Order: sequence, then structure tokens, then C-alpha cells
Amino acid sequence: MEDLVTQRLVLHPLSVREAESLARGEPREHGRWARDYPTAADIAGARRHLDTCALRGDPQPFGPYEIRRREDGEAIGGLGFHGPPDENGTVTIGYGLAPSAQGRGYATEALRALLDFARTHGVRQVVGDTDRANVASQRVMAAVGMEAVGEDEQLKYYALHWPPQGGEVVT
Repeated sequence: MEDLVTQRLVLHPLSVREAESLARGEPREHGRWARDYPTAADIAGARRHLDTCALRGDPQPFGPYEIRRREDGEAIGGLGFHGPPDENGTVTIGYGLAPSAQGRGYATEALRALLDFARTHGVRQVVGDTDRANVASQRVMAAVGMEAVGEDEQLKYYALHWPPQGGEVVT
């Protein structure tokens, strides 16, 4: 699986070996981590990925990606899919940045690239959620075109739907 490259970022698909290193909180070989990366969410995501790989095999390209700055290669966060598209072509996404990398547009840039990848690989809908208090994350999802579709006491839910491409028939 190849890296996804944006203007300022590299989205690197995590291998099992890299996920193991991340889950242990040990920097990858020949790599650098931001001082406040990985976060607890990054470590939990790496562990989920390892569990998924053990049970069902590696879901890449619909798995986790490490967000790295192109300028210095430093890992600053993660994002990815919670698994391959379901029978309706829907995937769930998640993302997060180390606090030191927040507020620079990196999350929007990374999520936009992930959504472009999803669409070109046949995904019909992307869904995600965020804590009601996490206004920054809500702004990121809105900035990439995701629409608020619901909420409960804890979360706001977002979705982005693309019409069928080519000769597909909507059912």
C-alpha cells in the first residue's frame, strides 16, 4: 500500500509491525514522533488495528494511517477507516492530531485526502462522529463537506454521500 501525499503531509498506512510499535509507544525505526504523539487515542487505534488483523486480516487500504509532516517526516497524528466498506459502500472514519499540531489545518488536509481516496476506491458514503464539545473536529468535518446528520447527549454524527459513478444503479 502506498502513502497518500498532500501538499504538507504524508498519510502512511500502518503495517502490523508499525502498529505494534505504536501500541507499545515506541517510535518506529528511522522515524520521529512529535513530543506529544502518540496520544491515548492513537495507541487505542493501533491496538484495535492489531485485533482486527488477528481476527480478519489486514484491512488496508481501509485501515489506519499515520499523519506525518512532509517537511521533517515527524508523525503528528493518525486517521483512517474503521474497516472496509460495508455492503452499502459505507465506511466510518476517525482522526486525531497531537495537541502540538492542532490549529494548522492539518486535520482538514489529511481528511480531505482520505475522502478523495475513499471516493476513488468506490466508497459511496463516509460517516464519522465527534464529541458535542469538540467544536474543532466539527469544523474539520464541515470543511471537507461532511454534513451533520444527527446528535445525542454525547456525540454529533456526520456523513458525506456521493452519487453512484458510471453505470451504477441506485437502489
